[in-house]
Amino acid sequence: MTYELVYSEESLKQLKKLEKDIQNRILSSLERCRIRPHAHIKKLVGNPYFRLRVGKYRVILDVKDDKLIILVLEVAHRSRIYG
Repeated sequence: MTYELVYSEESLKQLKKLEKDIQNRILSSLERCRIRPHAHIKKLVGNPYFRLRVGKYRVILDVKDDKLIILVLEVAHRSRIYG
């Protein structure tokens, strides 16, 4: 039972702006999350979303456990993502 990855328009734009090797690292980390997402992600404080840490980059996610969907909302360097 694996989750489906769904990307927002914003996250796709942000992902395309990154270097190819960083894109590949983020995409492979997201693929790994499809099987057991809660083992890899952390809940954001004061926010309904989760974060996935990939080196110095962060991926903001919304996990719909009832529908088995992981919605990728934002992808950015950790210095810019939380602002």
